Parts: sequence; C-alpha cells; structure tokens
Amino acid sequence: MLHYGYIIRNILYKRGGRVNLNAIESRYIKRKTIYENLLKKQVHSINFISALRLIVFIAAAGLVIFSYMIKKYYFIIIILIGFAILFLILLNKHSRIRYNKKCSTLMCKINESSLKRLKGEWKSFEDDGSDFLKDDHNYSKDLDIFGKGSLFQYINTASTYLGREKIKYMLTAPNYNIEEIYDRQEAVKELSDNLGWRQRFMAEGKIATEEKKNPELLFKWGKEKNNLFSSRKFILMTYSLPIITIGVILLYFLSHSIPYYFPLICMGVQTIIIKFNSEKSSKILDAVYKYKKDIEVYNRMLNLIEKKRFKDRYLVKLKKNLTGENKITATKQINELSKLVNLISDRANFFYQIINIVTFWEYHCLIRLERWKKESGECIEQWLNVIAELEALSSLAIIKHDYPEWVMPEINNSSLILEAKNIGHPLITKNRVCNNLKIDKTERILLITGSNMSGKSTLLRTTGINLVLAYAGAPVCAETFCCSVMNIYTCMRISDNLEENISSFYAELLRIRKLIDATKEKESVFFLLDEIFRGTNSKDRHTGAKVLIEKLSNENALGMVSTHDLELADIEEKNKKVKNYHFREHYKNNEIHFDYKLRSGVSTTRNAIYLMRMAGIDIDNSNIGSKDYETY
Repeated sequence: MLHYGYIIRNILYKRGGRVNLNAIESRYIKRKTIYENLLKKQVHSINFISALRLIVFIAAAGLVIFSYMIKKYYFIIIILIGFAILFLILLNKHSRIRYNKKCSTLMCKINESSLKRLKGEWKSFEDDGSDFLKDDHNYSKDLDIFGKGSLFQYINTASTYLGREKIKYMLTAPNYNIEEIYDRQEAVKELSDNLGWRQRFMAEGKIATEEKKNPELLFKWGKEKNNLFSSRKFILMTYSLPIITIGVILLYFLSHSIPYYFPLICMGVQTIIIKFNSEKSSKILDAVYKYKKDIEVYNRMLNLIEKKRFKDRYLVKLKKNLTGENKITATKQINELSKLVNLISDRANFFYQIINIVTFWEYHCLIRLERWKKESGECIEQWLNVIAELEALSSLAIIKHDYPEWVMPEINNSSLILEAKNIGHPLITKNRVCNNLKIDKTERILLITGSNMSGKSTLLRTTGINLVLAYAGAPVCAETFCCSVMNIYTCMRISDNLEENISSFYAELLRIRKLIDATKEKESVFFLLDEIFRGTNSKDRHTGAKVLIEKLSNENALGMVSTHDLELADIEEKNKKVKNYHFREHYKNNEIHFDYKLRSGVSTTRNAIYLMRMAGIDIDNSNIGSKDYETY
C-alpha cells in the first residue's frame, strides 16, 4: 500500500556524486579506531594501577606489622609516610587515566555519530531541539528547524546550555549584518579544517553527565556584591576569633591551665555568629555551588580555546574576550573559582561542620569568593558567550567539513534576489535531486503547480532552509547561491488550535496577515506559501489566492507559491512579475514515477485517482476518464 504521508516526507533531492566521501568517511573511521585502541590501553592501565594500589597497601600493612614485631617503631612512621606518598601518587595517576578514558569513550561516540550523520542516520540523535518548537514563529515549524528530523538535530553538537541557545538564535533570528555573516563564514571555514580540536572541544563539554543548567543565576551571582562579607570588620573578625579559639583549645589540651568550658565558650560564640548569618551565607554559597560541575566543564573548554592559535580575524577577536584588562586569562580566573567551590563541597559532612565552627571556614571562603567576584564576576557571562559562540560555529563547521562541495553563499544587498544553481535539500542525504532557481525584481513570485507528491512542498522547504543556513553563516546545499538579506515568512503546515478555538483556515489567515504586516513595515521579505486557502471552497480559494499574489507582487518581497489550482496560472499573462513553473510525473508499466525536476510553465498531469487506487480505494471507471489521472 502506498502511504501518502510517507512519500511526502521522502521526496528526495538528488545531487550527483559526493566530493571526497570516502576520504571523509575514512577520516572518521580512522579516528574512531585510534580512540578505541587507546581506550583498551587505558582500561588495562586502570586495572594495573588498581592492582598495584592493592599490592602497596598489603606491603605497607605487612611492613608495619613486621616493624612492630621487631620493635622498630620509628620504622613504622617512615613506612606509613613513604607508602602514603606512593599511594597518593598512584591515586592521582589513576584519576588522570580514568579522566582520559572518559574522553576516549566520548571521542569514540563523537566519531560514531559523525559517521551516522554522513550515512543519513542522524535522526536517532537524542537532542532534536523539540523544546525550541514554537507554532507562532515565522518559519521554524514549516522548515523543520527543530524537532524530529530537523536541521537542529542534524547539526547540533553543543553541550552547554548557552551553546544550544546560540544555535537556536542563529537558526531562528537571522543575522542581517552582511559583514558579520561573512565573518562567520570565514570562522566556519577555519573550524572545519580543525577536526581534532572541534571534537576535543565537544568532548570536554560532554564530559559531565549532568544536564547543563541555565547559567543566568550564575551571572546574577557574579554581578551581585555583598558588603558584609567584604567589609573590614567582618574580615578582621573572621581571622581573629578563630586564632583566639584555636589558641584556647591548644592551651587547654597542652597545659590544662584553663577550665574546660573556656574552649566551649569560644566555640559557642562562633557557632552563634555562624547561625546568625547562616541564611545569608548559605544563599550565596548555594548559588555558586549548584554550578560546580558546570564550572569544571567551562574551565576545561576555556583552556582549550586559550591554547588554540586561531588565524581567522573573527575567531581571534572572540578569543581576546577571554583576557581582561589586567591581562589575567579566563582560564586562570575560572580555575580559581573552581578551587574555591571545591572548598565548600562537603558542607553536609559532620567533620566539615566542626572545622567550620573552629576556623570560620565558610567565612574565609565567602571572603575569597567576594574578592573573586570583584575582580572577575562580571566577566562570567562574556566568557560563557565565547564558549557558546564557538560551539555554534563548530556545529556549522560540520557541514563545511562533511560537504566540502557545498558553497558559501554570496550576500547581495544591492537589490532583491535569490539565485541558486543545483540547490538541494541539506537534510536529504540519499537520492537528492537539485534544481536551479532565480527570483528577482523582474520575476518576484514563482507560482508552482504540479500533481500530488511531485515535489512542490519539498522545493519550498529546500529554498527556505538554505536561506536559514546562509544567514547563519553556514554553507548551503548548492553549486552557486546568491541572495539578499530578507525576512523569511512561511505558511505551509497549518492546523486547528482547539484551545483558542481557531480553525485551520483562520490560523492560515493570521499567518498571512503577519506576512502582509511585514511588507507594510517596508521589510525585505521572502515568503513561501504552500497550497494557500486550502481550508475553503474552490471559488473563494481561487479569488483569495489571486488577490494575495497580486498584492505581494507589488511589495518589497520575493517568494514562491505552490498550488493545485491551475486557474491561478492565468496570473502570469497579466502580471509579468509572476512566473509559472511546475513538476510532473510519468507512468511506466502502470507505475508512477517522479523526477522532481522543476520546469517552466503550467502542470499538465494529474494523479489523484491513480494514488487512490494504489491506496486500495475501489474506483468505478465509468465515472472517470483517463484524463483524471494521466496527462491531459
């Protein structure tokens, strides 16, 4: 049985031959193999060190017992110190190899995902950006920017919260600054040639298993100043009282010259002071501690950026944002913050609480955190935005790396134009069919006719999604591509809104009103309208579509309109700004075939009756003629 929806989703645009496909695939396979072999060695090293630690422990225990038996007590101290140092060295080595093993595991997965992307198996990727779906956006739903099988799912490699947000912004809030678009293009080119760095950058971002948090509260924490914990009186109290308390405790235990309750009084006073400010101090410490894992990730990602010597001007400029006026790098500052956060990591521990009471441990941490905020707090947002920008650009660079034959678009703002040679849909990997397009001030609107499943809607989405990529600074799926900057508006997938009691026809009218309002604002507009006014009767549909097309042809807009209404083709005779194009199918051995090639003129084929029969619907031949489903 021929499933209509299935075929629509699988109208494919085929472009002959890939450039260096085998070389690109081999590169990923080679890197995957390297990390798989490295992973085996790291697992072996971890097992070896674990066994060695056990041997060290047993040997130390045996020597201690032996020294005790021969009454060489000073040997016990030497043995314990020596083996403690050796044990710590092994523990540190073990931790480093475990971390490297994590990285190798991730690198294997990253290269495996890259191979899946090349083979068109990327729809299994977990993050499809469904949380960014919005029905009221100008084009994202119609062009499959987010959701299952979307552009976001295809390109996204961001690990941080802001990285995902940046990709979303690039794809849904097009950049109309031509210079910045070209800057991004050059940055994408350089990053595409740095596969190893991009993959390591990605791996460092994914090293923490926890879901990345919105850093908005961290930004707020960095900008807030607390006068209490930075005041001279508080600092004096924090340093002086613990000295007195520790002195009293030592005096009691060493000389017993003071009553036992003196140390208790000192500790009681400090406990009261801690309790008095506990709510305020806990709020500040909790605000930063909740980002502990994230800060560690940011630290490693910033370190990779700072160590990388970029050549592109835009990337160099991004990197400069990581060095402050005091010439101290972001890595150094964020590393210091990470160490401070680690100092408060065991706050629920009983022994931590005792140490805190005796030494004012948390107050010392608060003082150091306030000093850190004073020097670097307001820079956190800037640093994380650099990470996010590089994550987004690295995602776009995947396209350039995997498809070197795709072109960087030319942005022409001297006049309205969209011209492309061999443009295809970037998300269709196999059997992609490409077409040539030219829309400019002389031919502003392409009116596209054709029978069911012939490729009309896919061509509209092909054009729209490539425009989105062009404005993001990415390569587009075409041999040549030139466009001016235009606001994109679409009206393709329209459905009822039961909650707001809006029918599909009225929902379509609201979408079209947004388009008309945009043209009134003197915006440069590019529109894609698929089967407009399908929710009303044929006469109203024809009248409404004709009026709308006539109006849009006289605005500062270019666009494409697909329709089954062949009567609309008559518009071309009276309005030279509207040009007819069509798709067709042919029949061979009683089977329907589509070539998905765009041709000038009006469609001359039908296939509804044929498809009904293929779907198993019984049709009485006496009521129809061959012209109802073949060329007429």
